[in-house]
Amino acid sequence: MDAVLLALAAVWGAATGLLIPRAAYRFAVEPEEPWRTACPAGHPLTGPVRGWLGPARCGPCAAPSAQAVLPAQAAPSAPPAPPAPSAQAVPVPGTPVPEPQASTAPGAATRVTLAYAPNTLAPLTTVLACVALAAATGARPELVGWLVLAPVAVLLAVVDRRVHRLPDALTLPLAAAAVLLLGGAALLPGHAGSWTSGLLGGLALGGFYLLLFLINPNGMGFGDVKLALALGVALGWYGWTVLFLGGFAGFLFGAAYGLALVLLRRAGRRTGIPFGPFMVAGALTGVLLGALAG
Repeated sequence: MDAVLLALAAVWGAATGLLIPRAAYRFAVEPEEPWRTACPAGHPLTGPVRGWLGPARCGPCAAPSAQAVLPAQAAPSAPPAPPAPSAQAVPVPGTPVPEPQASTAPGAATRVTLAYAPNTLAPLTTVLACVALAAATGARPELVGWLVLAPVAVLLAVVDRRVHRLPDALTLPLAAAAVLLLGGAALLPGHAGSWTSGLLGGLALGGFYLLLFLINPNGMGFGDVKLALALGVALGWYGWTVLFLGGFAGFLFGAAYGLALVLLRRAGRRTGIPFGPFMVAGALTGVLLGALAG
């Protein structure tokens, strides 16, 4: 049974993890910008749920590249004629030289699109997280909640790492889903946590991050406060000790990363780093410890 459970968790992690690159590409924009609706080459992103679900690779960009090889292999084309002299070919002193434009050849369009497509880190992370949660939790009701919440948490970490932003469209539904899923798990026999302590944990961790935000808005984003609500519910499910350990682990991971950047001279003391990935990693650590002890 354990092997079957782990296999199902791995399949779920792989299926949801492969959807993360496209969603992360669409969400990774500045606060003033709308969500992306097209690939870098300009092709609309289509698919289920208004194009939010689907492979990261853009089909229209990849298709011409395969077809473009056939004519070249069938018969070599004649060399292009040299361009006719133009009066505009010689730049006039003092005139700004225009930047080279991206090529519109089929292969070039594919290369541009691949900038956001092949990313194995997020799917692999999702698989490992789901398998670890299944191994630690076992066949308990709260495992369903962990497996549903894990891919969204990984997606938030990816987006925050790219643009230092945790969108409300992800953080608030994640908090609501944590409350509902764990509330449902609390109604089933065999669970190892407390829904009441989970709610209190969400309020406690969210309130703590809100206090940090009010003290130093430049050092703590309000998106971190909203993410703390969901992570606090998950950590509080296993009690106050797990809540403290998971919350502290997030700060520990973030401090270690920042110190490493300073030692490697890749950042200064005032350089901002995305804190969401470390919050998620700390929460995952706490949940795993709580599940093993439950």
